[in-house]
Amino acid sequence: MQEPENTTEMKRVLEAALLTCSEPLSLDDMLKLFAGRMERATLRMLLDELRADWQTGTLELVQVASGWRFQARAEYAPFIARLTPDRPQRYSRALMETLAIIAYRQPVTRGDIEEVRGVMVNPNIMRQLLERHWIDVVGQREVPGRPSLYATTRTFLDDFNLRTLSELPAMDDFQHPELQLDLQPHTPESPSMN
Repeated sequence: MQEPENTTEMKRVLEAALLTCSEPLSLDDMLKLFAGRMERATLRMLLDELRADWQTGTLELVQVASGWRFQARAEYAPFIARLTPDRPQRYSRALMETLAIIAYRQPVTRGDIEEVRGVMVNPNIMRQLLERHWIDVVGQREVPGRPSLYATTRTFLDDFNLRTLSELPAMDDFQHPELQLDLQPHTPESPSMN
């Protein structure tokens, strides 16, 4: 196929790339599709058009921290989950509390986490978070012992369908037990094409 000549053809190229890539595509990645012949503003316009085109379909185009991706709409998750006989990974309350503390107060040390939670942090929880690439060591605090400082990663943002940390639910939402927060990780068993 020759280089796309109009915005309709360019939109089709974008759509094909987004539907077939296993990872979110950044704007820079998408610009490579057009050999430098497209402006960022045009690319954003085409992404907005694609998002609108898919608004009534079973898939949606979403932006996460690493870029853009297609994923199945949430209402189809129970059906898609039937394709994988393995149970989706469940995370303990302690792990999710630890992750929330890191996300909202980063960078933090294990001591900071223990102070907030009121209990010692299980080393396996920190190991799981590091192995899942949801957190990373971003430095050491300049105090005796130089404890590691932890912060969330782009993978955390991508897996929770967030573009930035500012999209996290407000801390006030956690103070009201009648509010059910639906912050769940995006896993292979959850609705996604990738």
